[in-house]
Amino acid sequence: MSAAQSPSTDLPPARYDDLRALVFNCTLKRSPERSNTQGLIDRSVGIMAAQGVHVDVVRAVDHDIATGVWPDMTEHGWQTDAWPGLYEQVMAADILVLAGPIWLGDNSSVTKQVIERLYACSSLLNESGQYAYYGRVGGCLITSNEDGVKHCAMNVLYSLQHLGYTIPPQADAGWIGEAGPGPSYLDPGSGGPDNDFTNRNTTFMTWNLLHVARTLKDAGGIPAYGNQRTAWDAGCRHDYENPEHR
Repeated sequence: MSAAQSPSTDLPPARYDDLRALVFNCTLKRSPERSNTQGLIDRSVGIMAAQGVHVDVVRAVDHDIATGVWPDMTEHGWQTDAWPGLYEQVMAADILVLAGPIWLGDNSSVTKQVIERLYACSSLLNESGQYAYYGRVGGCLITSNEDGVKHCAMNVLYSLQHLGYTIPPQADAGWIGEAGPGPSYLDPGSGGPDNDFTNRNTTFMTWNLLHVARTLKDAGGIPAYGNQRTAWDAGCRHDYENPEHR
């Protein structure tokens, strides 16, 4: 019996209905304007929802997110800041997906802003003394009618892992049209929703996010040894020589 026919591939290997996912749609368009990025998000969300995962999708531009690198920018001169409330959703999610368009060959300004605000909270710690995002998984979706999917994905995935997220294999997917101005993902005749390469990668990304999130949740997160900020500050170096530590 071939691997493709093996009964082990007929059903998911686990249940995922206790997981939560958060997707930031980093389009530049306010609701209710149509978002091509949302069209690709819906493919991934559909897979997760079919497994009982609770999924929240936030269109970041609809929220009054202040600019800056502190957890709450109202403490640093801004009158309002929606980020503290959104951060609660981030921390409630086992899975985080950043999705956005390409402009001038790079991630949108909204994508950059969301990453900056995630970074603003990266010094916060969990109850094990690790950085707060440990034990969560991250991925990204990119849409455009211009080149740059891999460049943008590299930036997003590097940023997420640097902050403490675990990045599964093939944790990105994207769609671009032909070179030069042309139809966007949801435009008639674009071929976007029917593109096999994009649909395959979106499916692989979503399932890998689910599998790794399941593994981490069952394991209680990343082991708290050798990666605790609190222990390091106390002088414990975990096999890194420190003659001052007693």
